[in-house]
Amino acid sequence: MLDDRVLDVRINGATIIDGTGRPGFVGDIGIRDGRISAIGEVTEPATRVIDGTGLVVCPGFVDPHTHYDAQLLWDPQASPSNVHGVTSIIGGNCGFTLAPIIAADADFTRRMMAKVEGMPLAALEEGIDWNWSSFGEYLGVLDGNIAVNAGFLVGHCAIRRKVMGAERAMDPATDAEIEAMVQLLGDCIDSGGLGFSTTRSSSHSDGDGDPVPSRMATTEEVLALCREVARHPGTTLEAITEGCNHMFTEEEIDLFVGMSRAAERPLNWNVLTLDAAAPDRAPHQLQPSVRAAEAGDARVVALTMPVLVPMNMNFLTYCALWNLPNWREVMALPVADRIEQLKDPVTQHAMLTGAQSKEAGVFGRLSNFAGYRVGDTYSLANAGLSGRIVSDIAAERGTEPFATLIDIVVADDLRTIVWPHPTDDNPESWELRRATWENPHVMLGGSDAGAHLDRMFGAGYITQFLADVLRGRKLLGIERAIQMLTDVPGRLFGLRDRGRLEAGYLADVVVFDPATIDSEAPLLTPDLPAKSIRLTAGSRGIEHVFVNGIETVTAGVATGALPGIVLRSGRDTDTVSVR
Repeated sequence: MLDDRVLDVRINGATIIDGTGRPGFVGDIGIRDGRISAIGEVTEPATRVIDGTGLVVCPGFVDPHTHYDAQLLWDPQASPSNVHGVTSIIGGNCGFTLAPIIAADADFTRRMMAKVEGMPLAALEEGIDWNWSSFGEYLGVLDGNIAVNAGFLVGHCAIRRKVMGAERAMDPATDAEIEAMVQLLGDCIDSGGLGFSTTRSSSHSDGDGDPVPSRMATTEEVLALCREVARHPGTTLEAITEGCNHMFTEEEIDLFVGMSRAAERPLNWNVLTLDAAAPDRAPHQLQPSVRAAEAGDARVVALTMPVLVPMNMNFLTYCALWNLPNWREVMALPVADRIEQLKDPVTQHAMLTGAQSKEAGVFGRLSNFAGYRVGDTYSLANAGLSGRIVSDIAAERGTEPFATLIDIVVADDLRTIVWPHPTDDNPESWELRRATWENPHVMLGGSDAGAHLDRMFGAGYITQFLADVLRGRKLLGIERAIQMLTDVPGRLFGLRDRGRLEAGYLADVVVFDPATIDSEAPLLTPDLPAKSIRLTAGSRGIEHVFVNGIETVTAGVATGALPGIVLRSGRDTDTVSVR
């Protein structure tokens, strides 16, 4: 007990799983002044008492890879992550942030974020005032106005664009420009940035289809920025390269190790996909981590998702299908020309061959076209097909599954929503995942919450995973699962006094029903600014969520309280050693 004053909240008789991996035990928790006051047998009087009988109490969940940078400005709750028990998020990933910025670049940034992160352009235009310039001013807009704790890396694209301008952002940087970027990054971190993120992925193009600015940076520029990170306490790195979605080259492996070494900080990357049909992929993709550990002066951590994330596709707008070999040249055509090409059997053969090739990399998971489920349809020709599987429709029609899928989307002028069935949903792949989760170089995460809003739903991965642990495949014990969702990411980012239930720690606390915890099915909902749509879903079994001791969710519904803080480097984070 910290002192003898009345507690704000006492949770009685719950199963306490503290985030350390230790076995759970039945006990009480006291909360006072935003911190955990006592754990075990707590008898102090409390303003509010919660009966925890039959419930589990654990630390608030930490989502290490989100893109809530924009959404928090119109949705301070960070929905739906909040109702799934997330109390702390990390944004500014993949090299993309909304600051620093000059006013003239707001439109460029909006269109870039719409393209690379699937944020509706109309929502970005109508939902945000864009009334900041510096990184510190952006964070200041969030201060006191969020329901979760939120930390933000500083994106390379914004740094490069701010220093080099629209005319030079696609060119190699001069020594003077690199020096200016380093200075700007340092200023951003001094104002609260958690570190540095960058991208070299060819899937990241701006609103005009050109490479985003960070893709034009030399290795020298990237390492110079990482060396600046080393000068600031409580910082970290995140990076994406082409090989994250395919297979790392030796150059990419050296880059990741070199970045971590230069910054003297851990680097995490997104996302390690696991498929028993490609058993050599995981060992190869973990080579940056292995080599960093062998060197002893670097650390590289791969993020991997513990669930299969629901996502939809269509043939009308940009989506992951564009990344399949032989697809982009067809999908980028004007709609009328695209339809004509899609109807051509020769084009269909080339697209199918590309999708099933080794060159498809992780996007080959989308190649099981026979297993696609038809979603929303828009023509009389497709009446009655919604909810059906393409293979069944193909069998009735006597046509090949891929050709059948093309017939369906063409009949809707490409507007048809389709839901892929991944190729890696089998016992062998799940066993590979279970084994990989225990690798010390791997961390659970990669939701992309706040991004790809009409395409995928990753925000519910935590409740979906816990449901699987408790009542499904049971690949892990519940104590280990919770540790991997709380303390492990908390320690990677050096979150001070968060990630565990421990006396004196900040009271980020979740109370849930182990018999019912789960995610609801995602639905397309027009609840964004300008009535833009997104996939979203509520939770089941999340009874209470506390952020800094204040209840933000009750029985799966947000209370409206805004007790979250902006997590600032050095103030709210400790330096994490790579040795």
